Amino acid sequence: MSDPRDTTQGSWAAQLDTVDQEIARLAAICQVQVLDPGVIERIIRNDISVCGSRNELAFKKLRAVIGMHYAVRDRALEDLGVEETNRIVIEIVARLRQKFGDKLGGRT
Repeated sequence: MSDPRDTTQGSWAAQLDTVDQEIARLAAICQVQVLDPGVIERIIRNDISVCGSRNELAFKKLRAVIGMHYAVRDRALEDLGVEETNRIVIEIVARLRQKFGDKLGGRT
């Protein structure tokens, strides 16, 4: 018999992965390095100057999808806890780095 927690973790991981892939895609279109310190906060504050390419529609969508990420992450935190949710997010970011390389920023 499978552990229902595995299904729950998989569901949250799939939801976060879908949202975060869209963030990465839109960030690439806008030429914004979303993983650099302070960039997400600037996007949330609607600071389009953080983008290397002027695409107001893509930036608006990026901002909305970042909000969606936080909403999904907050629900996952309630359901799975901090440790498991953080593990899922770290794994997703690692996969996105493989796919998008340094375009997402965040390298030190």
